[in-house]
Amino acid sequence: MTNRTWFITGVSSGFGRHMTEQLLERGERVAGTVRKLDSMNGLKARYGTLLWLAQLDVTDTAAVRSVVNRAFSELGRIDVIVNNAGYGLFGAAEGLSEEQIDHELATNLVGSIQVIRAATPHLRSQGGGRILQISTYGGQAAGAGGSLYHASKWGIEGFTEAMMQELAPFNIGVTIIEPGGARTGFRFGSAQVGAKLPAYEGTPAGRVHAFLEDRSRLPNGDPVRMVQRMIASVDQTPAPKRLVLGSDSYAALVKALKERLADIEHQAESAASTDI
Repeated sequence: MTNRTWFITGVSSGFGRHMTEQLLERGERVAGTVRKLDSMNGLKARYGTLLWLAQLDVTDTAAVRSVVNRAFSELGRIDVIVNNAGYGLFGAAEGLSEEQIDHELATNLVGSIQVIRAATPHLRSQGGGRILQISTYGGQAAGAGGSLYHASKWGIEGFTEAMMQELAPFNIGVTIIEPGGARTGFRFGSAQVGAKLPAYEGTPAGRVHAFLEDRSRLPNGDPVRMVQRMIASVDQTPAPKRLVLGSDSYAALVKALKERLADIEHQAESAASTDI
């Protein structure tokens, strides 16, 4: 196996941290971005030059381009781009603040778009590479209380599917990662919630608050195993369009896709009736 160089956003926790640790242990090089550099002091001391770090808030488009350009300039070649930085925002849509909405979309959607846009010319000029876009089964299946999180993930999945086609002629493979619930800090650490509105008490959107606070029901997903599968996917040729991780993710995706197809497949005749 040839050691690669990986550019990963948000390496201080969650999937990004697990991936960074596994790659460094294998002797591969990681260019990681964080909002607070001191959160990586331990790994930096242990792995030295194998770990290249930069401070980055992916909502800052100019900084995204600067950091990506600097990483390619200083490291020479980057084989894999991993868009990992992101977080969940939950609650009834009308209970979310304007600031919460703007920041969620700026982070999960626009931030990921800008990382890919910044990396694309470098990947083209070096003759290829891989992009892993971390999404969620919530990028295909939607539920009450997750409207803005779903908006960010459905949006980035649409963008990424188009990029698969745009970048294929340049030997750049793109994979959407669809994890289910995992035992990271996503739910009990980084997730944000909107205001509790009395009108939604007892409704599906209102119950999301209780779900996020209930620590007795832990996710089934093992983040270590999930990251192992993500890393292994880079060796697949061609790149898988989607990588489903977790039995909950698989079940939710199959259910959502079947229901969407059932909603439209009986409309063939009526759809054609509007043709000129």
